[in-house]
Amino acid sequence: MLVPLSWLKDYVPLPADPGALVERLTIAGLESSGVKLFGVPAAGTLRVKPEDAGLVWERDKLVVAQVLEITKHPNADSLKLVKLNYGAGEPKTVITGAENIAPGQSGMKIVLGLRGSRYFFTGKDGKKTVMTLEPKALRGIDNDAMCMSDFELGIAEESEGIIILDDADAEPGTPVQDVLGEVVVELDILPNMARCLSMHGIAREVAALTGVAATIPTPVVPVSHEKVEGKVHVEIADPKLCGRYTATVVRNVTVKDAPRWMRSRLHAAGMRPINNAVDITNYVMLEHGQPLHAFDYDVLVARAGGKAPTITVRSAKAGETLKTLDGQDRELSPDNLVIADAAGVIALAGVMGGAETEVSAATKTLLLESASFDFVSVRKTARQFNLFSEASTRFSRGVHPALAGTAAVRAAQLFHDHAGGEVLAGVVDSYPAPVPRQVIDLNAGDIERLLGFSIPPAEVARVLTALQFQVEPNGEDAWVVTTPETRLDIQAGVADLVEELARVYGYDNLPERLLPLELPEPKGNRALELEDRVRDLLADQGLNEAITYSLSSADAEAKLQPAAPQPAAEGQAGSGFVALLNPLSPERAVMRRVLLPGLLQVAQKNLEAADSVALYELGFVYLPKPGERLPAEPRKLAVVLCGRRTGAAWDDPQGVSPAKYDFYDLKGVVEGLTGDLHIPGVSFAPTRDVPWLHPMRAAELRVNGAAVGTFGELHPKVAEAFLLGERAVQVAELDLEAVLAAVPARYGYKPFSTFPPAKRDVAVVVADATPAEAVLTEIRTAGGDLLTDASLFDVYRGAGLPEGSKSLAFALTYRAPDRTLGEKEIAKAHEKVEARLKETLKAQIRGKDLA
Repeated sequence: MLVPLSWLKDYVPLPADPGALVERLTIAGLESSGVKLFGVPAAGTLRVKPEDAGLVWERDKLVVAQVLEITKHPNADSLKLVKLNYGAGEPKTVITGAENIAPGQSGMKIVLGLRGSRYFFTGKDGKKTVMTLEPKALRGIDNDAMCMSDFELGIAEESEGIIILDDADAEPGTPVQDVLGEVVVELDILPNMARCLSMHGIAREVAALTGVAATIPTPVVPVSHEKVEGKVHVEIADPKLCGRYTATVVRNVTVKDAPRWMRSRLHAAGMRPINNAVDITNYVMLEHGQPLHAFDYDVLVARAGGKAPTITVRSAKAGETLKTLDGQDRELSPDNLVIADAAGVIALAGVMGGAETEVSAATKTLLLESASFDFVSVRKTARQFNLFSEASTRFSRGVHPALAGTAAVRAAQLFHDHAGGEVLAGVVDSYPAPVPRQVIDLNAGDIERLLGFSIPPAEVARVLTALQFQVEPNGEDAWVVTTPETRLDIQAGVADLVEELARVYGYDNLPERLLPLELPEPKGNRALELEDRVRDLLADQGLNEAITYSLSSADAEAKLQPAAPQPAAEGQAGSGFVALLNPLSPERAVMRRVLLPGLLQVAQKNLEAADSVALYELGFVYLPKPGERLPAEPRKLAVVLCGRRTGAAWDDPQGVSPAKYDFYDLKGVVEGLTGDLHIPGVSFAPTRDVPWLHPMRAAELRVNGAAVGTFGELHPKVAEAFLLGERAVQVAELDLEAVLAAVPARYGYKPFSTFPPAKRDVAVVVADATPAEAVLTEIRTAGGDLLTDASLFDVYRGAGLPEGSKSLAFALTYRAPDRTLGEKEIAKAHEKVEARLKETLKAQIRGKDLA
């Protein structure tokens, strides 16, 4: 909310330093997002962005002047000569082409810019620049001064003529800075502080924060002898949707410009002045926090067939339409709360009025609406039609019904004073759902218990009283507190009151103290520690972490099933998902069951701008549990590798495609992870049961014989479905719960041997279906303690081998921890390995059994 400080000063004295005020409001929960200056320099500790500092109006060069005479320019029909009293000895004549003054007029006060004053100017290129006023002859007459407009002073981005001040404004010669200068503070009003969406609400906050008294005047309006009874009837269909509706009739109004002071305040508060009818309702809304709406009463009477109109607040009927003030035809639904008469809908309650009953220049009689609407209904309607306004913002956060009556009187007062209106006596007031005022017992013990320290009793009473609570003593250091009519947010009783006390007392004043007890001995969280360990290990291997939405769609997961039909529509989520009752979009309608769809989408986006990705995600999936309300939420780990194995370099071979990530790169990532976690019993086996993996390039990870995840190359049809084209994409999805459950709590280290190793190779011929892992297992078993390493380095199929067989070559390392192995000892150990392979696997040793 934009808060002009000159307006706020009408209700509460302000500190001399506006910067101190802004800081105090921020600490109390009314954070300022910026300050804008109009014509005045930054004062005190006020911090202003350069773009918000504006143009400073020089006190000796921009002054108030009074028009003595206006005559036509002798040499130009479009120009006028304005004779001015500007507080100096002799009057000054200025040439102007302003269209809002005419020859023969006099007496009005304007803003005069003297020689050397700076002003805004739009050049031929359309850019806004700052000019310095210099003497210049206009059609043969010298001119060294200028009648200023709102645009030229930087008050508005456009203007239709020069500034004409109110008659009661300052005397000629008064610096304009003292008359129109303004400091505007922008406050970010949180939803729980909706009461501060008004000048009165902020004034009460300032009073409580600074220890001064706020003065909120009670509006009084002269009324005619004619009463409003019988002139309009009000009906409320559902008190839950409309707690109160008041109607006031004002006759003989003259629709014209609002007074200058009102237009200036509205503009500074971020609202565009239109005419006095609209400006008065907006002004009262900003002042009281109560939105209002004015209807053309005569149009309502005509719609009622010449009878007194009946205003009904109800839900819209299916098929009803309304042309709103912005000229758009809106098709309504029963979810929309509307204002209607006998002929149909005339306004969207709390959001926008209808075009047919709007106030125009010909309007003579107004029906003034001041009401309270259900904040949920207003919020839904505003969102449905994308009609967010100052009024809907206030209603959607909650407006107390008690404000409706006071605001209506204030608006009637302004219509009487500034539109010549005659206010009919009385108000038609339908108030079926009064909000009871809460009465709360508060004592010093409650405050100390909740805050951990005490606040002086006198300060407690002062703060609550300044915030309009009624405070009555109830024994020693105890009070009976009644909530004000402006507050709807006090719901938690004592806790809410204590929060108000702490906020106004000052969070910066809270005492520092140590906890009265010693801190308990910290205990580890193994699950989180292992998660972090997994992240560190994958980062060490060069992978980057991605975090995707837990909300997904059935369509996204269906892409992982290349042979399965895709869901046809948004609602076909399937029973295998945890579905949302009110999803914001079809893409976020269910909870994910696997991590890969989200991670593949991230990979696809990254590959639009990069030539490789190495990503992982660690997160929860959500699996329905039949017969139970809540799903299972196991943790999963997904990995995606795609593109170049190494980054581009200057010495890359010309004409040779760079090496790409393949199955064995991914297997190395999985092996490195399980190895660094010291998981025992890890093995790998081929699989064809995973639909999203290439059937000939897929494997499963096993721990002690149990499958804990799968990995391999993404199925080409799945890659195409995720817009990855013909790229070879390596993916893994592991059951992290099972993997981490296998991590031992402790593991031992063996010391390095300082004795030299002995290396031997063995090539064995086995059946083609025999996995290399089975051969390695037999080698390690036979090698015993002397065999410290065994790895596959060659696979051969082809000429020289029996049909249906393959040759596997392994590099073996023998080493003893306490001695150098002799040749006979090495040969004996190696022969033992060969013998076991022959016996258990019926293998042949190449070079011995098979030439």
